[in-house]
Amino acid sequence: MATTYLTATQGTPTNSKKCTVSVWLKRTGLAADTSTGTFFAGVNTSDTTDNGFINFNPNDKIFIQSSLNDSNKLGFVTTRVFQDSSAWYHVVVAFDTTQSTSTDRVKIYINGVQETLFDAATYPDLNLDLPFSLSGLQFQLGKYPTANNAYFNGLASHYNFIDGTAYAPTEFGETDSTTGEWKIKTSPSVTYGNNGFFILKDGNSVTDSSPNSNNFTVASGTLTNNKDNPSNVFCTFNTLNKSQSNLTLTNGSTTLTSTASGWFGSCGTLGFQKGFATYFEAKAKTIVYALTWGLSRIGEGTNGTPLINPVENDSGYDYMTRPTSANTIYYKGANQNVTVSAISAGDILSCLISASGVVKFYINDSLTHTYSQVLLDNSFYFPVAGANGNGNVWDFNFGNGYFGTTAVASAGINASGNGIFEYDIPSGYTALSTKGLNL
Repeated sequence: MATTYLTATQGTPTNSKKCTVSVWLKRTGLAADTSTGTFFAGVNTSDTTDNGFINFNPNDKIFIQSSLNDSNKLGFVTTRVFQDSSAWYHVVVAFDTTQSTSTDRVKIYINGVQETLFDAATYPDLNLDLPFSLSGLQFQLGKYPTANNAYFNGLASHYNFIDGTAYAPTEFGETDSTTGEWKIKTSPSVTYGNNGFFILKDGNSVTDSSPNSNNFTVASGTLTNNKDNPSNVFCTFNTLNKSQSNLTLTNGSTTLTSTASGWFGSCGTLGFQKGFATYFEAKAKTIVYALTWGLSRIGEGTNGTPLINPVENDSGYDYMTRPTSANTIYYKGANQNVTVSAISAGDILSCLISASGVVKFYINDSLTHTYSQVLLDNSFYFPVAGANGNGNVWDFNFGNGYFGTTAVASAGINASGNGIFEYDIPSGYTALSTKGLNL
């Protein structure tokens, strides 16, 4: 949603003193990469001093603020920071200004657990008419209410707004009895009220799935359907594990763009061991000088982390191809003296890793090289990618079915039924995702 936001206008609220916001989010832009992390907002378009928002602030903390006539009526900043770009957060905020105890009037829950420590906390007055519940208010999902170019950078799913009731998070999620993890309830049993809505239930539909017809409109950008969801988390690139600020991650952290000269790279959010048969693809969108990609074994980089600085002679790359005009392939930093056809912008590259640990690289579905060296036992490997030069752009597909915001041209066969790729992949192989790792 880096340039995307949704809008809808409220009618008369059922109860202007009570409401609940529930949404699942996966962050792909942290404070260093985005001007704002606003994922829920409302604004009076006739008087923008009446507004409210919930976001991740520049310190990656949950920030809630709401004002009427340019006077702040409530405000919260959590002590806890939220920087995990590899998983989904379930955020629930319940408002009820009829509560006699001020600290009961706003409750914030993350993955079912209430936040109780705040850097700042201003509770609303008793029986305050909430700025989120004004008649005629315009909801803005994914955009800061009073800034034109401040969008949420990440993924969102299962947006619920409840008008007239302050619900607990257990209405929208529950603890898995086997794993102990917080998981989604895809069909909550709640009373939505007049202005309540439920969108992005399955895919990118802005049609209200509640009993109401409070449908939304895509006001800006492109709303892309993404296989990455709270029930099946796909590998992306890690916002916290990239070599420098001059590499930007967009489109759900699947697009890498270098913005300065020099080598820049990033590492995947999910790793795997020998015995897991997987596959992923990349499209070279723009080639300025050199693009690199491959696998890195944990422990090869600084402080035991996967290597992310893509210098082609660094031993941290266990398996790497440098698909440029000098198209060579490396293993453990050693040139394998394999020369394959240079790629052009628009070419699709793919990597196939067998359960026995054999690694194969392809260009436009044509095999370029097979590594006879197999993956090491009891080691974790991560996808890595990088670029040298200002303006290189990589689009990766870990099974979401998109290169950037463009769907694959002809979805191939995936015998495991997990992920959508451009090309056919053999039986027994699957996408690098939480579901795939547990097949």
